[in-house]
Amino acid sequence: MAAVRKNTTEKSFDVLILFFMLFVIVITLYPFVYVASMSISDPRNVINNSVWLWPKGFSLEAYKRVFDNPDVWRSYYNTLFYTVVGTAVNVAMTILGAYPLARRTFFLRNQIMVFIVITMFFNGGLIPMFLLIKNIGLYDTRWALILPAAVGAYFIIIARTFLQSLPESLIESAKIDGANDIYILYKIILPLSMPIIAVLSLFYAVGHWNSYFSAMIYLSDSSLHPMSLYLVKILIQDSDSMVKGMAQDINRTMYSIQIKYALIIVTVLPILFVYPFLQRYFVKGVLIGSLKE
Repeated sequence: MAAVRKNTTEKSFDVLILFFMLFVIVITLYPFVYVASMSISDPRNVINNSVWLWPKGFSLEAYKRVFDNPDVWRSYYNTLFYTVVGTAVNVAMTILGAYPLARRTFFLRNQIMVFIVITMFFNGGLIPMFLLIKNIGLYDTRWALILPAAVGAYFIIIARTFLQSLPESLIESAKIDGANDIYILYKIILPLSMPIIAVLSLFYAVGHWNSYFSAMIYLSDSSLHPMSLYLVKILIQDSDSMVKGMAQDINRTMYSIQIKYALIIVTVLPILFVYPFLQRYFVKGVLIGSLKE
């Protein structure tokens, strides 16, 4: 009887968790569905605020206006550059930093880890960082968004923990065969580190894709601005520049509102497509990188 009562309790608890997770999913998905519906609904329904969940009417004029704007394509190119190049630099620097710190034969690894952890709690501040970027000649260049954030302390710790979980015998065997550390890292460690590389790539890529504050501080040239900063300017300021040529004020107002929703979808959608390609590595990399000691 006790076993039956326990099974019933467990089933009730599972049902409760299921309903809670469904509620969380609905709460999470609703804003995205709402924005997508607003971007393709009839502009009259958008301006009347009659769209609550599903689209009412159908119009792609907002997307046409978005893609006809050369500033959007230029910002997209900048974002792709910052994301691809920045992520490549981030992953390379993180692995290069984590590999020696994961080696038990490296006598300074504990002391260096202390300094790395300190940087997670203390930094020089915005003004000293701005002066540093300007004095070394990175201000108003693309590298101002890549080199200062070339590596993250938190991700070094995750990568180091993962690399420590790899068998030490692999490295010792390669050393006996005469392999150096560069060969070991490239031929042995990296092929076994795809889960953590996928995790690092996803986190770094999302960070670069969504970053706008650094561009706002370090880039005065609008031709270098990423898509996220362009989106901020359109949302906070106005989108009248994207509806020029419309004679009636009512049309300008309708499309200026809907364009903001279309621009959000255009900005967010590409990075959402990256996750399915990394999903099989993602869960394994997070679990091993954060829990394994």
